[in-house]
Amino acid sequence: MINQQVELPWLLEIGNSPLVAVALHDGHAVREEVAASLALPKHERFREEDPFTRIWTVVADTRIVGLRSRFEVDFNRPREQAVYRSPEEAWGLQVWKSPPSPEMIERSLAQYDAFYAEVQRVFTRLQRRFGRFVVFDLHSYNHRREKQNAPPADPATHPEVNVGTSSLNRDCWAPLVDRFIKDLRCFNFLGRQLDVRENVRFGGGHFPRWTHQTFPDAACVVALEFKKFFMDEWSYEADHRQLEAIYHALKSTVPGILEELEL
Repeated sequence: MINQQVELPWLLEIGNSPLVAVALHDGHAVREEVAASLALPKHERFREEDPFTRIWTVVADTRIVGLRSRFEVDFNRPREQAVYRSPEEAWGLQVWKSPPSPEMIERSLAQYDAFYAEVQRVFTRLQRRFGRFVVFDLHSYNHRREKQNAPPADPATHPEVNVGTSSLNRDCWAPLVDRFIKDLRCFNFLGRQLDVRENVRFGGGHFPRWTHQTFPDAACVVALEFKKFFMDEWSYEADHRQLEAIYHALKSTVPGILEELEL
């Protein structure tokens, strides 16, 4: 079942397993009233979004994909921070020509509220059906922030895959998370292994925190931040061979996850 109503800022596809894949920041569209007020051109917004993460959501039966830019409303931040109001909230970027009106903010937050209400309904159904479920929370991050040809950020502190679990009850989910990380590391990624580490750069945002608080005994969200080694973060050109390999790497972890869920 696919819900793609035009007025909704997300795509929802519901499947038949306890696995969910979410790409909150894949979207790039903005409402007309937002576009008219934005100071940032599209290419600068695109750099801070997570292009191509939608591709990887097919790893799971249930998929949730954000269709709007995080510069309209950010589903991975607390409600009071979901509309960026200052450069300090947006990587130092001047987002607006002039501050957004309270009415515009409320219209964006109405989307935020509708999103979380929908996700709660979906996750409640998964809990009732399977007891426990696992969510791939898919993101990507920049590592050449200075300029296109600048040296990449230090690999020692910038893993290729950062697994964020800071809001997770690690004692409860340790076997599954450890199995996931092991399987992802062991995957033959174009003749090598991926650098996969836990909570080095990111611990996970508001979405996994809300999910764990709302479904404390049922949900395991692994917040995955892929370094943008698979694309040029300035020209936005992607290496499609690596994009596909990342999908297969994620797919390789599914049997282990289902085994740990005892399904």
